Amino acid sequence: MEDEGTCVMPVAIITGASKGLGRALAEALAARGWDLVLDARTAEVLKETAAALAGHGTRVTAVPGDVTDPAHRSELVAAARKLGGVDLLVNNASALGAEPLTRLEGLPLDGLRRALEVNVVAALGLVQGALPLLRASEAGTVIAVSSDAVAEAYETWGGYGASKAALDHLTAVLGEEEPRLRVWAVDPGDMATDLYAAAVPDDQDPRPEPASVVPAFLRLLDERPVSGRYGAPSLLEGR
Repeated sequence: MEDEGTCVMPVAIITGASKGLGRALAEALAARGWDLVLDARTAEVLKETAAALAGHGTRVTAVPGDVTDPAHRSELVAAARKLGGVDLLVNNASALGAEPLTRLEGLPLDGLRRALEVNVVAALGLVQGALPLLRASEAGTVIAVSSDAVAEAYETWGGYGASKAALDHLTAVLGEEEPRLRVWAVDPGDMATDLYAAAVPDDQDPRPEPASVVPAFLRLLDERPVSGRYGAPSLLEGR
């Protein structure tokens, strides 16, 4: 994007960016010179993340808050506008619905509502707010972080999987409605994240670090395939 004759670096909004996959992706984009608007609920952790990323020489704006709050989503979009626009929106913030996960017979309905609000409603709300800026970008892109629980019926993952399935469908429809954009749902696979630890606290099996799947996301950004659903393992093959 151009601004009074000066070159402006691409801008990304990343939700859930203080740690885990969100932070790993932010680090990779910062290393490539992207300017970033980062969201997370815990202000101090987000501030520490933003300070570390700013060491790459990129502009980083930390906007702590809850993505289910419309005013907070507006803040994120406004912060990106100040940096030059929105070239990439990553809907990464997620809620499980219950911690630890539980069978459907005991799933708290308020927890399910929270998962739907965070994983689906807030994600769409942020897309709606950012759409004018995404359309104005030469490479407007939306990434929804998905899960294999969308396609597989894992015991206790019903509420979370249902919310992510709804997000996947909205993402697919958005790709049809916005053919100039690239709109991808990306299943990163199992990762060693706080979210997974909260979901299955008794699981002692080692999981890959989030940084290990970031090359899959970078491949999508580099090659810009058609809108659709992609899995990190297949994207990492041959890399």
